[in-house]
Amino acid sequence: MDEREHDERAVYVISVAAELAGVHPQTLRIYERKGLLQPKRTQGNTRRYSQRDIEHLRRIQSLTQAAGVNLAGVKMIMEMQAEIENLRLRQEELEREVRRHRRAARERIVRSEPGASILPLRSVLVFPWEMRA
Repeated sequence: MDEREHDERAVYVISVAAELAGVHPQTLRIYERKGLLQPKRTQGNTRRYSQRDIEHLRRIQSLTQAAGVNLAGVKMIMEMQAEIENLRLRQEELEREVRRHRRAARERIVRSEPGASILPLRSVLVFPWEMRA
């Protein structure tokens, strides 16, 4: 089991999760109702929290207590952070794709004309206004 899977395993009951996050269990229920937290559920409908949920709770506590942000603000901040992370991952994916295409283009040039190189456009074209001289 890798670290990510370990962080996402929902193993803590509500009382343990609340204690680990330093909040009252009722606070966890409020956060869930407000859409700030979505614990896993057992077949018996008991809430189970993962290590990632605990870290999420600590970020919520930090924003509400240290920064004075209300729960609606916390929700917006968390959504924006998730969107930023998704965009960062997409950017990395696109950068890998661009590198792959550049590598493939270089390989095609080398295969098609050994010793060929990319020349500046000016060295290949002569524009009509430059022909007079």
